[in-house]
Amino acid sequence: MTATALPPVADLLDLARLGTMPALMRQLSGLAGCTTPIRLTGWRTEHSVDTATGEIGPVLHHLESSELPAGSLLLRCGNRRTTRCASCAETYRRDTYHLITAGLTGGKGTPQTVAAHPRVFATFTAPSFGPVHNRPTSGRCRCGTEHPADDPALGSPLDPDRYDYQQAVLWNAHAGKLWARFSIHLRREVAKRAGLTQRAFRQFARISFGKVAEYQKRGAIHFHAVIRLDGPDGGDTPPPDWATPELLSDAIRAAARRTDIPGPLVDGREYRFAFGRQLDIRTIRSADFTGPVQITERAVAAYIAKYATKGAETATGTLDRPVRLIAEITHLDIPEHARRLIRTCWTLGNRPELADLRLRAWAHMLGFRGHFSTKTRRYSTTLGALRAARAAWRRAQALEHLHGPDTPDGEETTLVLSHWAFAGTGLTRGEAWLAQALQPAPGTEGEPTHG
Repeated sequence: MTATALPPVADLLDLARLGTMPALMRQLSGLAGCTTPIRLTGWRTEHSVDTATGEIGPVLHHLESSELPAGSLLLRCGNRRTTRCASCAETYRRDTYHLITAGLTGGKGTPQTVAAHPRVFATFTAPSFGPVHNRPTSGRCRCGTEHPADDPALGSPLDPDRYDYQQAVLWNAHAGKLWARFSIHLRREVAKRAGLTQRAFRQFARISFGKVAEYQKRGAIHFHAVIRLDGPDGGDTPPPDWATPELLSDAIRAAARRTDIPGPLVDGREYRFAFGRQLDIRTIRSADFTGPVQITERAVAAYIAKYATKGAETATGTLDRPVRLIAEITHLDIPEHARRLIRTCWTLGNRPELADLRLRAWAHMLGFRGHFSTKTRRYSTTLGALRAARAAWRRAQALEHLHGPDTPDGEETTLVLSHWAFAGTGLTRGEAWLAQALQPAPGTEGEPTHG
């Protein structure tokens, strides 16, 4: 809490008069800093069940939302965007870190032997849509200025009237399909280098990956990916002897060069999309590798996780929520480059032939509508599995709080009936102040308290 955040005295006095302040603070602490929780009204009932006969016993516990200190059940919003909810975004970042790390070193159901498989970290960029202000290694931009790292001009066009905004937006809209085509070509290129047909390749090896999408300063999507070469059953089986990081890297370069997809025909112009010329591929070494390290497992996982919580608003200063009316952006404090990209999405989104791209719905994302973090099925665990494990831990904590430490495993001995309805989002001013006051000091960590 900042020093200038004065407490809303009247709101806090109203809460204090209810006589439930300690219970309310326990409920708010369970949000672990979520600033826009979902409010639900309804009820939840637990019945005991005789596992031998299946007979439903008496009520063990009954909860009414109206009896809760906040007057409703509060659930974390789960938003991955740092600009929307820093707490939930941090949870998403940590989950992504564990997901990527599991595919590099094992754990979370992935064998530790994957650490010995060929693995590379690759970055795929977008093509040029026109020269922009940048920080080249020579030190000076084309405009003649040596831009500092925090210069807001970085990424904006040198000549906005000649910048290809239409192609930039359509590139973002097709980036997901381009990656899907690349993954097909990559399997073919690896098989060719191994002297195998596509059908035979499946019997010897499998390609697994985890990737995130990131916006460059100019508002174009590019991809960071961990790509791993496994045996036929994924991480559970060792790769064949011919599988090396060098073979994988060579195949990635060839597949990236081959990959392009057709785009729409707009005003007589036929679009095609391919990756940009900049392709960075680095072999991943062990975290405790003692030789000349190219890039370590921990560094890769941390780098990818960092970008999993950032959207276009972080890179370009655009919006972090959908645009309802295009007139809205006229008065918003956003860079002119972002404004033009949004307007281009809105204009193209009115064309019937581009309806499937849903450009107006994704104008705040500058046309990109894909998932920010994706992976192949055999790469490692899933975000859903990590969330389920965390929810199971919280349920166990709640059962212990209600019934004591000797509570049996409730999966087979308890019947839960519930009915919940959406009642809104967010906190009152008094609740928000209390929730902020409950947060640990910066730099400290720990499991949230669950009331």
